[in-house]
Amino acid sequence: MSDTDSRTPARARPAVAAADGAAGRVLLGAFAAATAADLGSLLAGWHLGHVIAKPLLMPLLVAYVATRRAPRLLIAALLFGWGGDLALLFDADPAFLVGMGSFAAGHVCYLVLFGRRGAHPALGGAYAVALVGTVALLWGDLPADLRIPVAGYSLLLTAMAWRSGSLGLRAGLGGALFLLSDTLIATGVAAWPQLPRPDFWIMATYVAAQYLLAAGALAPTQAYGRTVIQD
Repeated sequence: MSDTDSRTPARARPAVAAADGAAGRVLLGAFAAATAADLGSLLAGWHLGHVIAKPLLMPLLVAYVATRRAPRLLIAALLFGWGGDLALLFDADPAFLVGMGSFAAGHVCYLVLFGRRGAHPALGGAYAVALVGTVALLWGDLPADLRIPVAGYSLLLTAMAWRSGSLGLRAGLGGALFLLSDTLIATGVAAWPQLPRPDFWIMATYVAAQYLLAAGALAPTQAYGRTVIQD
């Protein structure tokens, strides 16, 4: 049981839980609406709409998971993702590096959150092959000053994607989508041919990834209808 629950009188806990549930539903709806606005803006080519909607996404998701008594490390990971989101609104190499660093810090938070739970070794091998192949293919087309940072970030991201499966299917899918989203970004930096509306696909996979990772991380904190302590 969480510290908050232990300080709340037993007869008041159902009312508190109901209030948190109602607030959570409203915040999750707001997150869905902001996601729709952002993706719709990208499809329509309305840059201002993207600039307005994108910074709202992670704060709304953080507010939602807070109503579910989220682990602190999950909140930190999402906030570092928000920092990366803001940095990548600026089209400049320094901003790209700042954004990559912020996302990397978020991946470290996820990895610590996953702890020592088991992850399938065969899946780890598949991710390792994908990592080596992708970095090798991209290497020659990346700007020289970004090659080492991108390779290091890719290693950390791939480790997070693999370990995310330790929390179940939802989190594992979230990790895979995060890897896909950032790979799409890297192919753009390498000036590879892109899908139509590449920013739409990058954001769609990214937002789905963060939500699924959050949902997967929340599930183990619930035990017999009560919230348990988890950092």
